Amino acid sequence: MPALCLCFEVHEPYQLRRYTVFDMGQNSLYEDDDRNCETLLRAARLCYLPANELMLRLIRRHKGAFCLALSISGTALDLFEQYAPEVLDSFKALAATGCVEFLGETSAHSLAFLYSRQEFERQVRAQAARLQSLFGAKPVSFKHTECIYNNDLAAALPRLGFKTVLAEGADHLLGWRSPNCLYRPAGAPRMRLLLRNAGLSADMGRRFGDRSWNDWPLTADKFATWCRGLADTAQVVTLCNDYHLLGLRFSKDTGVFDFMEALPKAILADSNFRWSTPAAASAALQPVGEVDAPQFLSWEEEGRDLTSWLGNDMQKDAIHALYSLTPRVRRCADADLTRDFERLQTADHFACMSTKWFAHPATDRPNPFASPYDAYITYMNVLADFEMRLDAADRARAAKTRAARRAAAADAPPAVPETGKRRRKETRTRIAKPRAASAAPEQA
Repeated sequence: MPALCLCFEVHEPYQLRRYTVFDMGQNSLYEDDDRNCETLLRAARLCYLPANELMLRLIRRHKGAFCLALSISGTALDLFEQYAPEVLDSFKALAATGCVEFLGETSAHSLAFLYSRQEFERQVRAQAARLQSLFGAKPVSFKHTECIYNNDLAAALPRLGFKTVLAEGADHLLGWRSPNCLYRPAGAPRMRLLLRNAGLSADMGRRFGDRSWNDWPLTADKFATWCRGLADTAQVVTLCNDYHLLGLRFSKDTGVFDFMEALPKAILADSNFRWSTPAAASAALQPVGEVDAPQFLSWEEEGRDLTSWLGNDMQKDAIHALYSLTPRVRRCADADLTRDFERLQTADHFACMSTKWFAHPATDRPNPFASPYDAYITYMNVLADFEMRLDAADRARAAKTRAARRAAAADAPPAVPETGKRRRKETRTRIAKPRAASAAPEQA
């Protein structure tokens, strides 16, 4: 009986304001609060609230036969708490059904794994603890930022408590093999690997509103028929998309909500199919083989690589400059600096510098900058001010250390001079030493 896993990425970044050289050293407020508030409230109204209401209704209607997985970034949780707590409450209502699995990821939706394993582990542990606190369950399945994956990532996850990892089912990774099976990552025999069905995911997440597409309009019955065509060979079909497709990428007028409402029933009409979560599918199935991914891949549409975030010199310069500050930030242990450092790691900042990104803009995630060069200049100005704050924190910490040493020296009892000790010891030695007998007089 093939399983169908429906996974959505829930992510909202903190967008930077126009930050110039004249702000450096004068103003350390980096984020555009008005834009962040406006963007989040619009997303809540058009996407998150109606989509969560729909998912809750479907779970109750099908009495647990329908389930899904959500990967929520830490920055999205911060923005929900700050501007739209009702959205967070709606996710908690979904969690209370027991039919939603919350996937682990980095708290900052970052690329930390590529540059600092220690920072990566710290973010993943913090995000897992937060998800457990909010939704009552510790995540056991992991989806990295933008579905980035390689062998090293799979090997690093078991010690963080994960059993399953999601990745892109790219053709160059699989060759003749199917993405619709459970695999074992190379070098991580205890882990299970679920691969995203790129074709069906794009049908739902990219081509749904494309009137030039040969299969437009996409209906739930048509989509279910395509899934049923995989029944003889598939173990599990993994659909993974941005939650923005519901209401933001495709407006309600396109019928995307109607499609989503009809899809669970259309799939369940075939008794050979069932809905599942990544954790449940991995526990119920046996891997059919091993997948070796020595190079990084992602769900980026054109090359399935990292060029959307690291494709030009501006992006590489910015991200290397950022992560070079990691040891200093951790030594500093300042809450404000730590928060800003995490938010500066969000992958969206580097995507804004991409020339590829500007060639193919995402309608649901508009770039706040006029060009990639404006994005780069703004980011580097922010980073320069951030480094000034680090320098000031280092100086304050050094001054505090020197003051503590002076205070400790002032409180210590006076030390006895070393020369005085030596003289008293030599005196005692001379007093205690017995007198030698006088020599006999020399005979004439």
